[in-house]
Amino acid sequence: MNTVLQIGAGGVGGVVAHKLAMNSGTFDRIILASKTLSKCQAIAESIRSRGYGEIICESVDADDVQALIKLINQYKPKVVINVALPYQDLTIMEACRQTKTHYLDTANYEHPDSARFEYKEQWAFDKSYKEAGIFALLGSGFDPGVTNVFCAYAQKHYFDEIHSIDILDCNAGDHGYPFATNFNPEINLREVSSNGRYWENGKWIETKPMEIMQVWAYPEIGEKDSYLLYHEELESLVKNIRGLRRIRFFMTFSQNYLNHMRCLENVGLLRIDPVDHNGTQIVPIQFLKTLLPDPASLASRTKGKTNIGCYMQGTKGGKEKTIYIYNVCDHEKCYQEVNAQAISYTTGVPAMIGAKLICEDKWGVKSTGPGVFNMEELDPDPFMEELKKQGLPWEIIER
Repeated sequence: MNTVLQIGAGGVGGVVAHKLAMNSGTFDRIILASKTLSKCQAIAESIRSRGYGEIICESVDADDVQALIKLINQYKPKVVINVALPYQDLTIMEACRQTKTHYLDTANYEHPDSARFEYKEQWAFDKSYKEAGIFALLGSGFDPGVTNVFCAYAQKHYFDEIHSIDILDCNAGDHGYPFATNFNPEINLREVSSNGRYWENGKWIETKPMEIMQVWAYPEIGEKDSYLLYHEELESLVKNIRGLRRIRFFMTFSQNYLNHMRCLENVGLLRIDPVDHNGTQIVPIQFLKTLLPDPASLASRTKGKTNIGCYMQGTKGGKEKTIYIYNVCDHEKCYQEVNAQAISYTTGVPAMIGAKLICEDKWGVKSTGPGVFNMEELDPDPFMEELKKQGLPWEIIER
């Protein structure tokens, strides 16, 4: 019996739970836990109403290692799927270490008091996970996640060396609000308002926020302004892709979004440090989060498509080669299937796939041995096969 424990019941969490239930041949028992039990129960009711079966709901504080250990010991899952906040990665990893339970997440650790995106605190678990005989899969979302696997797949099947990678993330969806974020506002706005960074010729080059813009033509969407950001998958890909000389990440933003964000930043609402308000300490960006629409509420009103992929150039057999691997996802179709918009869907489905491959022993201790792994370090083929089966078909343009 494959029992899986999912921690987190936001927009992505709803997708993961639905897709776990839709794959009952692999997952016999699903436990969904969050600090807010009512969120879990709402997801469970949606799963039940769609005829996907029953799941178990629990309440847990993901900041409390002992509470996590107690919950893990109660159900003894084969893998814990962490789709809580990135601030909680380390406590959940520690609980998995102490209970000798496999671990999976979709985003790297972020310190709550500093907008840093880096893997070093999670990579530091590698030795202790090896000693415990358990497996950790980091970043099993879309970007990071599927984009890492696209690179690994290209490296395995199309290139001797990959010299440049541009990861391209386009959301052409329209939710009708003057301003909203497609996932956790605090995480999203911290990421977008931070300095950009890319890797070239063996060193990191830092840029000002939104300093570099290029127009990319996205299949099924068209040309869009795309801005260079730093994104966490770059940190692991520079270690694991042969011959790499440059890697960048671009994301599309409308001028309306950027104008709103600049205004919020100028008045101080993107600050992450506490400020005094009438004798009460508040963090401005957390206050802003309460004012903005809940990303989960956008699902029913969002129309349009996303396109996320990797544009790669390199050599094969001494000849230059270019390929573009990408996925196009429709917001409305995602809502019909799992009650979510495409941003949540493209993150949640890969999390389920990662857990599925661990439970089926296609990834994990039996295939790679224990330790902490990023997605591109594993055999990409079974993951790429599952993407097409689970609702995220991909295309390749080869030149």
